[in-house]
Amino acid sequence: MFCPRCGREYRETVNFCCQCGAAMSSPPTAERKLTRSRHDKKIAGVCGGLGEYLAVDPTLVRLIWLIAVIFGGTGLLAYVIAWIVMPQEPEPKPAPAPVSAGAQPAPTP
Repeated sequence: MFCPRCGREYRETVNFCCQCGAAMSSPPTAERKLTRSRHDKKIAGVCGGLGEYLAVDPTLVRLIWLIAVIFGGTGLLAYVIAWIVMPQEPEPKPAPAPVSAGAQPAPTP
């Protein structure tokens, strides 16, 4: 394996070059799922979730969907079907409470 920037050779797989700091491999990407948004929703979160999935502004998705409802007529039916079919975005896991340095853990009986 060779560094793409400085050309240093490595015998084993590394993430970054120790000489110049260049990334040796791309980081793994998280799997994206199409879900209804919990935080960016007006009716059911369908347009917000679609906007997050496509990495575009959800307002743009809402405008396109509104045009499809007005001119195409199938936008409302498609929204209802998406509302039923798309799963809700999972709730974020709460962060564990930090333990202060002077605090003692509660005794267990």
